[in-house]
Amino acid sequence: MLYLPAIDLMDGHVVRLQRGDALAKTIYSNDPVAFARKWEQAGGDWLHLVDLDAAFSGTSKNLDAVAAICKAVNIPCELGGGMRSPKAVEAAFAAGVSRVVLGTRAAESLDFISEMAETHGMEKIAVGIDAKDGFVAIKGWKEATTLKATTFAQKVQMAGAGTLIYTDIATDGMLQGPNYAALQEMAGMVDMPIIASGGVSCLEDLEKLEALGYIHGTIIGKALYDGKITPPLKKRS
Repeated sequence: MLYLPAIDLMDGHVVRLQRGDALAKTIYSNDPVAFARKWEQAGGDWLHLVDLDAAFSGTSKNLDAVAAICKAVNIPCELGGGMRSPKAVEAAFAAGVSRVVLGTRAAESLDFISEMAETHGMEKIAVGIDAKDGFVAIKGWKEATTLKATTFAQKVQMAGAGTLIYTDIATDGMLQGPNYAALQEMAGMVDMPIIASGGVSCLEDLEKLEALGYIHGTIIGKALYDGKITPPLKKRS
């Protein structure tokens, strides 16, 4: 299982939110590159970067920070947040990321997923499914839809995305453990790599996720920043 330490960016700062709420924000640093190097040295396989400004408003304020991070580390980076147009996706790749995470636009247009996968290669296109009570949420988690997360996952696979990132909003940033039942349900609906996000609070959570056998990777956020999981991360076969 791969480890993807998260770096959430807002106004150039490294932050963490609780359940996606911008008002429940903790600022950790104004030096994203230092954290990128720290998480690489800790054993991260990828860095999961999120442009929260772009996620909430559609306009990026953090591409310079993203480019600096990609230049500073030797592990690949993926970027989500505001990937709602071909221009935004191209700008992300120009900044140096290895994969983009489509969210809001993917939920609105399966054709957009297909277009990006055909243009850039499916291995460079992930779709983030952010679920609240089993339904997809969009626009920085501010808007709920009537689209079931599992139904959407099947459509995402058919559209040609290479990776699925599943976030349970209720657990994100809460350090209460992942939603294992939801992950199991999701894995039963698709045949593609699934990256779990949200709720990881300790090494035991990582061990339990890996023991499931169908989780390709896990995103680790608040547990790292708050010292609940102490680097180095243990590489597991």
